[in-house]
Amino acid sequence: MSTQVRPAQPDTFHVFDTTLRDGAQQEGLRLSVADKIRIATLLDELGVGYIEGGWPGANPNDTEFFAAAARGELILKHATLVAFGATRRAGGKAADDPLVAATRDSAAPVACLVAKSHDGHVERALRTTLDENLAMIHDTVTHLRTEGMRVFVDCEHFFDGYLRNPAYSKQVLATVAEAGAEVAVLCDTNGGMLPTWMGDIVGEMSQVGIPLGIHCHNDTGCAVANTMAAVEAGAMHVQGTINGYGERTGNADLVPVIANLELKYDWRVLPHDDSLTELTRISHAISAVTNVAGSPRQPYVGVSAFAHKAGLHASAIKVDPNLYQHIDPALVGNDMRMLISDMAGRANIQLKGTELGYDLSDRELAAQITDVVKEREARGYSYEAADASFELLLRDELGLLEKPFSVINWRVLTQSAHDAADNEATVKLAAKGEVQAFVGEGNGPVDALDHALRRALIPGFVEVKDYELTDYRVRIIDTGHGTDASVRVLIDTRSGEHTWTTVGVGTNVIEASWEALSDAYLYGLIKGL
Repeated sequence: MSTQVRPAQPDTFHVFDTTLRDGAQQEGLRLSVADKIRIATLLDELGVGYIEGGWPGANPNDTEFFAAAARGELILKHATLVAFGATRRAGGKAADDPLVAATRDSAAPVACLVAKSHDGHVERALRTTLDENLAMIHDTVTHLRTEGMRVFVDCEHFFDGYLRNPAYSKQVLATVAEAGAEVAVLCDTNGGMLPTWMGDIVGEMSQVGIPLGIHCHNDTGCAVANTMAAVEAGAMHVQGTINGYGERTGNADLVPVIANLELKYDWRVLPHDDSLTELTRISHAISAVTNVAGSPRQPYVGVSAFAHKAGLHASAIKVDPNLYQHIDPALVGNDMRMLISDMAGRANIQLKGTELGYDLSDRELAAQITDVVKEREARGYSYEAADASFELLLRDELGLLEKPFSVINWRVLTQSAHDAADNEATVKLAAKGEVQAFVGEGNGPVDALDHALRRALIPGFVEVKDYELTDYRVRIIDTGHGTDASVRVLIDTRSGEHTWTTVGVGTNVIEASWEALSDAYLYGLIKGL
């Protein structure tokens, strides 16, 4: 590669995470102090350099987080904790400002101050003069430095301000530098920049004489690309959030930013040789804490990031996996997945079989199974997200499906009673040489079936107590048929750390649900889960 494509790594480079502050502004995302401590610990495990914990003094939750950290409830091995704050109020002194005091007293070693760098915002939002804004920046930075804190400055609305009044935006940077801040962070607060514009402006600002950082929002869909463009233009400090959390369309996603820097530029931005292999685990773990489902198509770490569906791709991957992958997924702790669908060819089936531990090297056998899959997909089944059902099908076709139980019959009764629905299910099955029937009641017919099946199986299979239905999804297959359309049901089941998905299809939603439900228990028992 040319040096233009792979720039040299600066002697000092910062990965700055703002998930706990800017990311927490995402609609519907609410982090408790305990959540913030868990996320900060995970970020520290990954090895980011700086963790912005929030804005002490601005809200009780953030104030308590910094107090908890000061009490020793947060132990960071790699990262440095940062307190967000703002420049003092107009007409006052930084030493007397209560919010500056909260930043100063947070016990964090680093402050990241937000400062106006857009003349219109200074005059209309702060309602002060351009000169007073510069004085506010200088006074606050010098005060916190005198108090022993390191200081970064977020130059809010920098790019919009530069396009409107470049002289004033440069003056803000000069003031930040003169006051002794370590980094001036150029913020694309409205997220309206494009990569070529970003590179041009950051390149010009690199001549001001202070190390530059970059903070991008994703309103044009370019936050990651803009961040990379800024780095190539000289930024030595990148801000973002894990999984791209943030208000509106989110912040720059640090997951691909970090992976791009390490794998495309060949830089070391995480502390250890194997740090990057934790990227997928950390991303998913933080998603679990925030209760915001991760995008399956998220670059590098999404469950579909290295998933292959087309038969042509699978044929090539059998020769060399990298023919249709830009990196080895193991480098970021992810895995290649083969998707089984009506688009699948024999190579898909063979690779998926190998992935699940079955030898399908016999071309005729693989072709036979492929035909079965395509026939079932034509009837409405979908195995892309139902690996458990596909493995049951595979075992059946290979003559390896030994069922620990067999269902003789089942029925469901739903009737109205006292202004509520009464749901009762009966399941009769044979297991371990005995035939028994059990009744279950539930909030709906599927819940009643689940309770009945669970009661029937627990006497012979105590592990069933730990099976938990975690998701239930219904999709109409032939949408033009109205209420007599066929339906597909997908059920997710969990036991401990294991989760598996089964699929059922039928013209009757209860029938389809029963197939997916009974297969979920069958798979769990066969796999010893």
